[in-house]
Amino acid sequence: MNFYRLLVGRRLANSEYEDRKIGWAEGVPAMGLDGLGSSSYGPEAALTIMIPLGAAGLAYIGPVMGVIVALLVILYLSYRQTLLAYSSNGGAYAVARANLGENAGLLAAAALMIDYILNVAVGVSAGVGALVSAVPALHPYVLPLCLVVVVVVTVANLRGTGEAGWLFALPTYLFIACFIGAIGWGMWQVASTGGQPVPVEPPPPFAAAAIGTASLWVLMQAFASGCTAMTGVEAVSNGIGSFKEPVLRNAYATLTIIVAVLGLLLAGIATLATFYHIGAMHQTEDGYQSVLSQLVAAVAGRGLFYYVAMGSLLSILCLSANTSFVGFPRLCRTVAADAYLPKAFAVPGRRLVFTVGILFLSGVAALLLVGFGGITERLIPLFAIGAFLTFTISQAGMVVHWRREGGHPVRLAINAIGATATGAALAVILVAKFLEGAWITLLAVPVVIVVLKYTARYYERLADELREVGPMVVKQLLPPTVIVVAEEWNRLSERAVKFALTISPDVVAVHLSKLEGPEGEADELAVRERWRKDVEAPAAAAGLNPPRLMLIPAPFRQFHEPLLRLIDKLDADAPERAVAVLIPETVKSFWWQNLLHMHRAGRLRRKLLKHGGPNLTVITVPWRVAREPYPG
Repeated sequence: MNFYRLLVGRRLANSEYEDRKIGWAEGVPAMGLDGLGSSSYGPEAALTIMIPLGAAGLAYIGPVMGVIVALLVILYLSYRQTLLAYSSNGGAYAVARANLGENAGLLAAAALMIDYILNVAVGVSAGVGALVSAVPALHPYVLPLCLVVVVVVTVANLRGTGEAGWLFALPTYLFIACFIGAIGWGMWQVASTGGQPVPVEPPPPFAAAAIGTASLWVLMQAFASGCTAMTGVEAVSNGIGSFKEPVLRNAYATLTIIVAVLGLLLAGIATLATFYHIGAMHQTEDGYQSVLSQLVAAVAGRGLFYYVAMGSLLSILCLSANTSFVGFPRLCRTVAADAYLPKAFAVPGRRLVFTVGILFLSGVAALLLVGFGGITERLIPLFAIGAFLTFTISQAGMVVHWRREGGHPVRLAINAIGATATGAALAVILVAKFLEGAWITLLAVPVVIVVLKYTARYYERLADELREVGPMVVKQLLPPTVIVVAEEWNRLSERAVKFALTISPDVVAVHLSKLEGPEGEADELAVRERWRKDVEAPAAAAGLNPPRLMLIPAPFRQFHEPLLRLIDKLDADAPERAVAVLIPETVKSFWWQNLLHMHRAGRLRRKLLKHGGPNLTVITVPWRVAREPYPG
């Protein structure tokens, strides 16, 4: 069996497309892993900012996460309106382009693309961070582990969204059960002890003395870092085309479950961190423990439950990249359909997923992981800007949409509040994270927009060149001058010459002398004599115009330069006539046969297509090598 088929699965027919769509049960793991997984690194990122405050920083994590949860509720209500208005494609790009114009649409697309790529890098690095928390011996292998996870998620998504959703369902729902259960039990301990719970395993102590104060600037930075917990909320609207009927009901259910669980996790983590005195550690420290690792150990100890919970956390963080693998290819498909990306992004692959988008996403994310060493802290400052820029543009587009529709003041107000709130959060994130690396994202967005615009301009110019001009002009059609490239006279050359004689009476066979070097060239007189005997004489006897033989020197052992000079001369002598070059080529049946050939035909074809004039046509005449393997 073919290895690629074994890995990815059989090729699917177009008629199977509807069967590949998903319901809410698969939708939560397929589209919610980013949002759910961000409950790990969002609060931890905020607590990391507060490390200089020592234990005093715990007094502020609750209010910071409270603002973030309130913002999450606003986003939830806003995106319900988006799903209602755009039940076939509610992505930020489509909403912004329809309501705010081309440039706003491209801004949303660029921001969302960057956010999806960063989500893969951050999610995977955070997942591996959770792994090394539980198994410190793996700390030296952070980057290789990150790259392995990217490969696994890529392969799963090449098999299809539905299969990826079911594959990731067990760790997703196990994660929800474990951490909602741990938070619930921790809350019970807090309530039953009058706010003085005794940790089963005490978390690492804070520094003896704080070295900073809780200034407005520190709180802004903590809020900006914590906002990474909300990335992924837009995934349902971007991937709404993946849902089966009833589409809207499945989308609503998926969005509601994701946001409800995320909100409970964020509020619960902040509360328990305060009562159990849990702080963040720098990921590069020896003995690093993530916030959730400390929390579960404090609530339940390091027994079986701890390892099951941390295993589910590891899985969901590593697989949180799956949200991007669902949304990014679909976004690229929509953008490519509008000619802003190469057409290959819009064509489904063998499993009815957009293979090019999946491979591009995994490749760029892998490069990011390599560039930043797989460390979450280094990637966080780049994150969230794309998401909140997308949120703001999408909600502003929805405000314009409801104004055009009229008669929907409540819906307009919800989206207006959403646009205002996310815009304000974006401003805080930009100010707080600019010097830490946010400037990289701000620089990348316009670069992506320029690439998108230049791509569209290329397709526009191409369409103008190929535009229909009216009825075909059939007068003064002349047969082309046909050039047959002949290294030697054999059955392949014979086939090419015979085909050439069927399309034109003017056939020229070109034999390039000196092609084999100064010591490897056959006698020119012998070549001419054989041509006269084996080609010209039979053609003349059949009443055909005999093909001419031209011996052209190739002093530098290159095919294309002498041929291009000949084609230029023919164009100058008869500009009204086309020139066709027939290139005989062997077609190999086995991989090892490629090692035994010079591949001159392919190189010549590429050179002629690149440098030939507008009157040139290149034709391949194939000869299939026998399929039987070479004996012995």
